[in-house]
Amino acid sequence: MGTPFRSRFCLLILVLLCICICSHSVSAENRRPKNVQVALRAKWSGTPVLLEAGELLSKEWKDHFWDFIESWHQSINEDTDSNTAKDCIRKIAKYGKSLLGETLASVFEFSLTLRSASPRLVLYRQLAEESLSSFPLADDISSNPVDGGIPESNETTNIKKSEPRLLGMNPRSPGKRCCWIDTGGSLFFDVPELLSWLQSTNVAADDTFQQPEIFEFDHVHPDSTTGSPIAILYGALGTKCFKEFHISLVEAARKGKVKYAVRPVLPSGCECNSGPCGSIGAEEPLNLGGYGVELALKNMEYKAMDDTAIKKGVTLEDPHTEDLSQEVRGFIFSKILERKPELTSEIMAFRDYLLSSTVSDTLEVWELKDLGHQTAQRIVHASDPLQSMQEINQNFPSVVSSLSRMKLNDSIKDEIIANQRMIPPGKSLMALNGALINIEDIDIYLLVDMVHQELSLADQYSKLKIPLSTVRKLLSVVPPSESFIFRVDFRSPHVYYINNLEEDAMYKRWRSNINELLMPVFPGQLHYIRKNIFHAVYILDPASLCGLETIDTIISLFENNLPLRFGVIMYSAKLIEKIEANDGELPLAQLADDSGEDISSLIIRLFIYIKEHHGTLMAFQFLSNVNKLRLDSFEEGTPERYHVERAFVETILPKEKSPPQDTLLKLEKEQTFNELSQESSMFVFKLGLSKLQCCLLMNGLFHESSEEALMNAINDELPRIQEQVYFGHINSHTNILDKFLLESGIQRYNPKIIADGKVKPKFVSLSASILGKESVLYDISYLHSPETVDDLKPVTHLLAIGVTSKKGMKLLREGIHYLIDGSKNARIGVLFSAEEDTNLPSLYFVKVFEITASSYSFVSFFFRTYFSPSLCFVYKKGVLQFLDQLCSFYEREYMQASGVTESTQALIDKVFELADANGLPSKDYESALSGFSADKLRMHLNKVIQFLCRQLGLEYGVNAVITNGRVIQLLDGNTFLSHDLHLLESLELKQRIKHIVEIIEGIKWEDIDPDMLTSKFISDIVMAISSSMSLRDRNPESARFEILSAEYSAVVLQNDHSSIHIDAVIDPLSASGQKLSSLLRILSKYVQPSMRLVLNPMSSLVDLPLKNYYRYVVPTMDDFSSTDHTVHGPKAFFVNMPLSKTLTMNLDVPEPWLVESVVAVHDLDNILLENLADTRTLQAVFELEALVLTGHCSEKDHEPPRGLQLILGTKSSPHMVDTLVMANLGYWQMKVFPGVWYLQLAPGRSSELYVMKEDADGSQGTTLSKRITINDLRGKLVHMEVVKKKGKEHEKLLVPSDDDNHSTNKKGNQNGWNSNFLKWASGFIGGKDQSKKGESTSRETRSVGRHGQTINIFSVASGHLYERFLKIMILSVLKNTHRPVKFWFIKNYLSPQFKDVIPHMACEYGFEYELITYKWPTWLHKQKEKQRIIWAYKILFLDVIFPLALEKVIFVDADQIVRADMGELYDMDLRGRPLAYTPFCDNNKEMDGYRFWKHGFWNDHLRGRPYHISALYVVDLVKFRETAAGDQLRVFYETLSKDPNSLSNLDQDLPNYAQHMVPIFSLPQEWLWCESWCGNATKSKAKTIDLCNNPMTKEPKLQGAKRIVAEWPDLDLEARQFTAKILGENVEPREQAVPPLQTQDKTGDFSSEDEESKAEL
Repeated sequence: MGTPFRSRFCLLILVLLCICICSHSVSAENRRPKNVQVALRAKWSGTPVLLEAGELLSKEWKDHFWDFIESWHQSINEDTDSNTAKDCIRKIAKYGKSLLGETLASVFEFSLTLRSASPRLVLYRQLAEESLSSFPLADDISSNPVDGGIPESNETTNIKKSEPRLLGMNPRSPGKRCCWIDTGGSLFFDVPELLSWLQSTNVAADDTFQQPEIFEFDHVHPDSTTGSPIAILYGALGTKCFKEFHISLVEAARKGKVKYAVRPVLPSGCECNSGPCGSIGAEEPLNLGGYGVELALKNMEYKAMDDTAIKKGVTLEDPHTEDLSQEVRGFIFSKILERKPELTSEIMAFRDYLLSSTVSDTLEVWELKDLGHQTAQRIVHASDPLQSMQEINQNFPSVVSSLSRMKLNDSIKDEIIANQRMIPPGKSLMALNGALINIEDIDIYLLVDMVHQELSLADQYSKLKIPLSTVRKLLSVVPPSESFIFRVDFRSPHVYYINNLEEDAMYKRWRSNINELLMPVFPGQLHYIRKNIFHAVYILDPASLCGLETIDTIISLFENNLPLRFGVIMYSAKLIEKIEANDGELPLAQLADDSGEDISSLIIRLFIYIKEHHGTLMAFQFLSNVNKLRLDSFEEGTPERYHVERAFVETILPKEKSPPQDTLLKLEKEQTFNELSQESSMFVFKLGLSKLQCCLLMNGLFHESSEEALMNAINDELPRIQEQVYFGHINSHTNILDKFLLESGIQRYNPKIIADGKVKPKFVSLSASILGKESVLYDISYLHSPETVDDLKPVTHLLAIGVTSKKGMKLLREGIHYLIDGSKNARIGVLFSAEEDTNLPSLYFVKVFEITASSYSFVSFFFRTYFSPSLCFVYKKGVLQFLDQLCSFYEREYMQASGVTESTQALIDKVFELADANGLPSKDYESALSGFSADKLRMHLNKVIQFLCRQLGLEYGVNAVITNGRVIQLLDGNTFLSHDLHLLESLELKQRIKHIVEIIEGIKWEDIDPDMLTSKFISDIVMAISSSMSLRDRNPESARFEILSAEYSAVVLQNDHSSIHIDAVIDPLSASGQKLSSLLRILSKYVQPSMRLVLNPMSSLVDLPLKNYYRYVVPTMDDFSSTDHTVHGPKAFFVNMPLSKTLTMNLDVPEPWLVESVVAVHDLDNILLENLADTRTLQAVFELEALVLTGHCSEKDHEPPRGLQLILGTKSSPHMVDTLVMANLGYWQMKVFPGVWYLQLAPGRSSELYVMKEDADGSQGTTLSKRITINDLRGKLVHMEVVKKKGKEHEKLLVPSDDDNHSTNKKGNQNGWNSNFLKWASGFIGGKDQSKKGESTSRETRSVGRHGQTINIFSVASGHLYERFLKIMILSVLKNTHRPVKFWFIKNYLSPQFKDVIPHMACEYGFEYELITYKWPTWLHKQKEKQRIIWAYKILFLDVIFPLALEKVIFVDADQIVRADMGELYDMDLRGRPLAYTPFCDNNKEMDGYRFWKHGFWNDHLRGRPYHISALYVVDLVKFRETAAGDQLRVFYETLSKDPNSLSNLDQDLPNYAQHMVPIFSLPQEWLWCESWCGNATKSKAKTIDLCNNPMTKEPKLQGAKRIVAEWPDLDLEARQFTAKILGENVEPREQAVPPLQTQDKTGDFSSEDEESKAEL
């Protein structure tokens, strides 16, 4: 009874309230809440969803792409009921999902709506454009109109040819053709032409044209034959021509005629030919999702709003209906309307009233105290906690009042406080399957990729019959840290030390307590302790220049008493060449016959003699004397024999009793110490260090041999030793070298195996290959060591061997020796490959090897079961010896054989002979070879080649080692020994495999035949899992979430059937919480993971934690029209926003995105919705202007090469974008679009001094360009390493110009660091964002009398008011300056109206302009407020935001009026300073209390230097870059900005703070006058007037402008009239001048000064 009564009573009250509110119906109607809608579209035109589906499927498995094509072609005949976009997307999703498992299908469907594969299609557009532009005939065809269209003008055609690749433009259909074939030599537009080409006899032999390049992302048909002619089909699935070409090419590929690849492209004009669903998504702009939109409540203490009324605009219908099911102040209006539909208008008016009255941006202190805990309680108790969290933190100003009135449960508060003893309040963390995710950088694209990766692995493992519980354990396991250190164990008699700190008398006065290492010392100072802590052992050839210079360095450092133990291991490079040619053995016979000994071996022998007879010091002196005599003879090359002999004589002369010449002759004749010399070289060869010339082993760690590298090595090693000393693992009696080498020593160093961290090893997944019954891995037979049983072998080495390659045969023999030497954990499988014309002996050899390998496991099992283990060992050893002898015989006799039958019989006879000799049954070979089929074996070898090239990504004919998915290609010149296989086994077992084996061994297998559980099956599973898990891009760090209590204050969602688990700690009332709540809801909807979300709000708030509304834009199926073929795309929609609050809009986009507004009638910086009049929804459209390519450039053992200039482009247009490398982390960035790009060093000093290193594992090679593929929306981070060219090692990149000649005109100085580049790049200084009209006006400028050097002026504005000021500033400059002027504007914050008007203004007034932008680097501390971000852009990126050819620029504030010729300022001599500012004037005594730089910190810091104002300054960009001023400013900023009390006025405080390092030239005072700080007495002399904010009066800008500057109203009227003319609007009559403002308070409140009181913007 009570409930119905209460509901009726509430309804009665509601009706009464509605009637009361309706009395104010007119007012309420006018103040109805308004909405805001935001969309973000890609700059490139839309891409077909059908083609995107194929790209998404190919990411899962390459063959899915081809399966999808076949199923779609069949579907055309089955059903045609696809009349709308929604029907089509469902049909596409249906066929795509049919190829995937359930969980992957769900992610596929979401990715399809997310349009994440669109960039892949844009990349193919770039390649298609290049394909068409490569052939003049294609150009002629493409000039014809399509479907009766009008031919394009020459101007348009030129634009398209110059920039289509940069802008992602879609190529036009060439002559009504929608598909074509590119073979490198020609293009085919018709199937008959293609068939004729295929049938021609000379297809394979036609080398006239270079074949088109196939990239790793290309779709190559699985039946294609490697080495066949390449045919690339450009076209779109759904078109008739695509199907016809596809059928013909698939047939040709199966016959081995072509290597068939598809690049999906739907050319412009072919949309109507693509079938019912083929063009869905291609005919309208691509609207993106995956970003956040913020409407922040703005502080309006200074009235910075434009008073110009919006005259016209686009009024669109509200695209969304209001969600009435949402609770508003306790009422759910959907239910009320159901009961009282006749009161709809009154109830909605009441709802609007409640909504407009709930917004709050302030609360009392007692209301704020427990707000975080109350929010957590609301979320935890909600029926849908994730939805509740999203609604609260994304509409916080509207819900905060109701939250603050909730009664708090103490148990929730207590648990949160208890958890915060272990994690800081407000801290947010998130982990996916145990791996931490960086929540600052996470976005939906990255998260979906990570989840897809996990689900894909889970799907593969479930197909391997692994239980779900084990799958979850495998996905959650944390691999060992990659920072595992490997040290080369160099301990041997061949190390010759010059000193011993523990025994030599010269060190006796030093202290011996190793705990002294923990004592602090000055930077760069070493600890002088009488203990061998650092062993610096150099590996060198004593006859090489590098070796001799290193010897001199060692002696110099030794004589300077450095606390290091120095030693050398010497080798002869010529001897090592002979060892390599002799299969790694000393060529004793050849050495005995050699008449002349090489110089290196002679030096080593003489060194050993002197050491034995006269001590080590004299032996090292002998080495130094060799170099001294070489230098004295003025010979630049290596030392000659007479240098060595003379040095020997001079060295031992004072000590030798007999004539030293006799001793020398005797030593040379008797070859004394020859064996030791050879053993030393052999030792270096086995260590793997001979190819690296000179190198340093610091306690076994590899480094280069330079002195700088030595100091870096000490600095790296010292903290490791200090840590061990601190924990007691090392004491004064510990032999540090033995300890380190015992723990992590390896017997051989190979840079291809031990990556240095900058170049990641190449991995491939073998799981799909193991699953495939027809895969070459399925039937492979493995070999293992004789002494091991046939059990689990966690490490699998697959040797890819070219059967006709000497290098391949050498590798195969090393693999057999590796097994003979013994390996408990590894097995070897051999993958032979051969060309089609391989001779019969080679085929017989392969067959014999396979017969032997296949019988190995079976026979060894038989022997082990029925005979003794020793007999089994003898048999296995016999098998391996047989194979080794067979390889040796085959290599010796048949590698060059012609392949006649007689030679084949000799091989067979040898097989029988070797089998009998090693105890193997020769009759088994006889019977197995009797049915030998060469054609069948050739087919198998061809299948192996396809596997190696297609699945493993190997180059054709290259030998390789694949260890559990890690691929090491052995190119010419690389040796790979059995020791390398041991090293590879040890490394991979520790880092990638061991923890997986432990989990696999613990599996309780179910639903699997026990007979299948063989050691081969388990070993295959370990190989599959370890290889696939290595491809995960996963953070190795984890956190112990389980220690946090989750009983009362956590959201726990269980799903035992999911392989995805999310752990998170979230502050729901934080910016990261706003984004995470949306991301978690998406995961919950599409993946249904298990989740454990611990809420961690701030416990004691003193201010509102969120002062904004937030929407995260996520696509849904509803974005696809259910009435036509339109794809609307996702949008952010804010319903019922507050009317009287000023809002500012910000976008929270993924880190690599650069966005700009392109449609916005209203001022997005100052949104006041009550000004919208009849418009219900404010519309804004942004555009993804570009993606950001970022990178870090390094130079080994040196600081990053600051100032290094880089260019980026395509092969045909190598310079499209440029930048330079910062000293800060070697960082650089460029704007790009999806495509294939090439990064190079810019012409000039950069390319004269440096070359880029190749990326290959351990490669010492260099390259002229680096290919970079952009094929997603996540940009790319590139790590590149450069090295100085030979002979340029000591030259500096930045060569400063002479500071004393600052009065010289810079144009005349051609010796600057980038003068060559400036000349070369001058043609590129016109930016891509400059309009055509802007270009034409520069020509007009010269015709109307502007002559001389162009003056470059830089400014920034945000919001309509400051853009209004900016136009006035431009006019004031132009009216007073007589030279050509070019303006540079930061594009990020300009409104669409300004960008529309500025080209016309440039044309009308005769100036040039360019729009520039720069993405905030991820490593630099970020600002959150838009105002502070704008300030930062004024100062932090001056060296990189402008083109490198720009030499000088003047910054002028937008709200400044110029009264002088800016040429005077531009030409001013800055006396060698990079920056020039005007000091604050001090003659307005009323403001003395606000001059903060006159006292306190600033007074002490400046020490008499002036504090300058940032409204006007000059930047000498040449000097700025020369002195790395930008790098220094960023270092200061990074240090200071983390303190919230520092840099309150960032753009001004930073250069003033840093002026002792980045000197400032003080401009004359008349160059900047502002009323706030300067007296009226100097106003008449002012050359510029700035509208500074006045912290005392807080006068609005507009009011002050009209009052202070006499010419301002006229300039304003002129600018507004021009703007109105362009936009087709009327201008209101000019306002009356404003009377002078009366000073309100002359004293002011000096203590409550906020940051905007000093702001110049």
